[in-house]
Amino acid sequence: MADATPGAEYWTALGWQPSTEQVDQLATLQTLLREWNKKVNLTRLVDGDDYWINQVFDSLWPLANELKTPQQPRTCIDVGTGGGFPGLAIAIALPGSHMTLLDSVGRKTAAVEAMASRLGLADRVAVRTERIETTGHDRACRGQFDLAMARAVAAAPVVAEYLVPLLKPKGEALLFRGQWSEEDTTEFSSVISPLKAQLTGVQTCQLPAKRGIRHLLRVQPMGSCPSSYPRAVGIPSRTPLGS
Repeated sequence: MADATPGAEYWTALGWQPSTEQVDQLATLQTLLREWNKKVNLTRLVDGDDYWINQVFDSLWPLANELKTPQQPRTCIDVGTGGGFPGLAIAIALPGSHMTLLDSVGRKTAAVEAMASRLGLADRVAVRTERIETTGHDRACRGQFDLAMARAVAAAPVVAEYLVPLLKPKGEALLFRGQWSEEDTTEFSSVISPLKAQLTGVQTCQLPAKRGIRHLLRVQPMGSCPSSYPRAVGIPSRTPLGS
């Protein structure tokens, strides 16, 4: 059984007014997560505010701009999707989008694929089970996405190396972060230069109900990402850019 869906003030804070169908899909996703959690350890954030704020709100607030044009065709990839966030929430909120959900753990991707199907999203949600270092060199994915995103995956320089090679020339990488400082911005801006990319914006959000501060980094290509990136499996996390 899903919890009661949030009231108007929640959607006002998010800056998005979903349709009844979209609210129903998000509530159904909560139910599906609970079912799958009994078989696969996807996430502990499935009840009440844990779900509606820490999962749904936290997945969607960084896309305030995109939520204004939800029907616009976009190719998106969620790297390290885990239990399907932010990817499934974004697929629901942006019906014009085609979403690829990537994770290296087959049990998780099987669950996410089944949930996408139950939500009626199978025609525009693809699921891949592999390491991102491999995906980044696959012609079907490299340079193919308008938006590439990752939430709770790794340190920012590591995530940038994962995401930037996936972007179209005018694409954007969205790096979901928790704490972030001016010092982090300065350091990050310098270490991503080998990727031929630049940090174009840092957004900040205080989650409702004092659930913490979140940041979003927007990164855009300045040219073609060198073919040496991403480096071989395991190297970006062991030896991050700038280390």
